[in-house]
Amino acid sequence: MSADSKAKPWGGRFSQPTDAFVEDFTASVGFDRRLYRYDIMGSVAHATMLAEVGVLTEQEREAIVGGLREIEAEIESGRFDWSVALEDVHMNIEARLTSRIGETGKKLHTGRSRNDQVATDLRLFLRDEIDALREETAELCRVLIALAEREADTIMPGFTHLQTAQPVTFGHHMLAWVEMLLRDRERLADCRRRVNRLPLGAAALAGTTFPIDRARTAELLGFEAVCENSLDAVSDRDFVIEFLSDAALLMMHLSRFSEELVLWVSQQFGFVELPDAYCTGSSIMPQKKNPDVPELIRGKSGRVFGHLVSLLTLMKGQPLAYNKDNQEDKEPLFDTIDTLHGSLRAYTEMMAQVKVCREQTRAAAARGFATATDLADYLVRKGLPFRDAHEVVGRAVRLALERGCGLEELELDTLRGLCDLIGEDVYNSLTLEGSVAARNHIGGTAPEQVRAAARRARERLG
Repeated sequence: MSADSKAKPWGGRFSQPTDAFVEDFTASVGFDRRLYRYDIMGSVAHATMLAEVGVLTEQEREAIVGGLREIEAEIESGRFDWSVALEDVHMNIEARLTSRIGETGKKLHTGRSRNDQVATDLRLFLRDEIDALREETAELCRVLIALAEREADTIMPGFTHLQTAQPVTFGHHMLAWVEMLLRDRERLADCRRRVNRLPLGAAALAGTTFPIDRARTAELLGFEAVCENSLDAVSDRDFVIEFLSDAALLMMHLSRFSEELVLWVSQQFGFVELPDAYCTGSSIMPQKKNPDVPELIRGKSGRVFGHLVSLLTLMKGQPLAYNKDNQEDKEPLFDTIDTLHGSLRAYTEMMAQVKVCREQTRAAAARGFATATDLADYLVRKGLPFRDAHEVVGRAVRLALERGCGLEELELDTLRGLCDLIGEDVYNSLTLEGSVAARNHIGGTAPEQVRAAARRARERLG
């Protein structure tokens, strides 16, 4: 094999050099260099284990670890010369190690393959990213919980079919968002358990003849367990697909939040005002304040959904064990992670500055007969069967529509004409404040319950 540092590590089998186009087409170093820190971390642990089992001497281990640390510093300072000819992050680092410390550098790859090496790097990387995303999701939850507490008494319409249904509090609505995000954090934590298993030691596909100690390598790298089957360890990417599935759910939730914000900031709703720093204007209409951030996050959800489908498609036709197809797993994963980080940051900072227009939300709740169900419940408590109460209230709504007024504006005699069980106390059930306060149970929209739920949600975050 050529002494050239850019010679192929597998070149002994071949009589012709790789075509220049094929070299560019098959190289992954343009994007997988992002894994350099984890590649070095895995190599340090691997060298340490090899020394402990007697495959390397302690002097060789020290030279390898020292060289790897110097290479890490080179990369972080921007002085590292990445080579497409060396294909990927692994071969770039190994070649540089050999150029720094000599023949000892070539011994690092003993007992492993790029197949188990890249699977290990990817798991180490994803483990850290999951931890970071869970904390970012928690920070958004904290912002929403604080907003819920501040707006625990703020009345707004609750919708079904985007039609006014019943009055709720703005705080209660924010805590619905929090519940979704808390489940997203739980899913990510569960996913992390399956990510946190060590493939290293599977080698190319069948294991290795060297006396390796996989449990020791797992301990050094903080893995909870080892992948039990060498074929599966190098070839499957279900841990990436599971993460992308969880990411798609998280982005779906952010997209739903975005849809509501886009509606709420419109003049037709006017429920909230977003900070100017998170909106843009129009090139032709000077009055416009466009909610570009939530709109863009709503759009980016489709991007993440596409990455999930891409990985499912990537894996569905692959036989065991490793195939070059799996090089295509990284860019969708990296882009998904970057999209999540950006979206969570934007939402956290934006919602910390949002202004709730309380008069507008209350006025909207007053339209659309939001307390109609309360009137039906009132009649049931008076002894009328619910289906009969439902009919009475339907006729009351029709009367109010004909007169252009709210239910609470109908005279007592008019209401009693519909049902003689109605008394003067009916108006207590027709006020917006009375309606939300009456739902005073766990999960209900009463301000007292909103504050209690906010405290519980904060405790769940730890």
